[in-house]
Amino acid sequence: MRNMGNTLKIQNSSRTDSMRNRLANAFLKARGLMQSKSGDQMTGWLIVVLVVVVVGAVFLTLYQNSITQIWNSIVSKITGLLS
Repeated sequence: MRNMGNTLKIQNSSRTDSMRNRLANAFLKARGLMQSKSGDQMTGWLIVVLVVVVVGAVFLTLYQNSITQIWNSIVSKITGLLS
């Protein structure tokens, strides 16, 4: 009976230790990700995409009438050729 009690204590401690080890490993991996330099590259790409979107939006608002006229002339030429 005494051996059974010791066996249960050992099993329970190994279960909690494995959970502690898993948590410790997870925190170490997360810390490694936070210190990784690849995040700088991702930030750079996000800045590039943001600049492209802003420049495109400004271009479209400034030249919206010209773009609309050009598009309408293209559509009218195509419909004229098809009819």
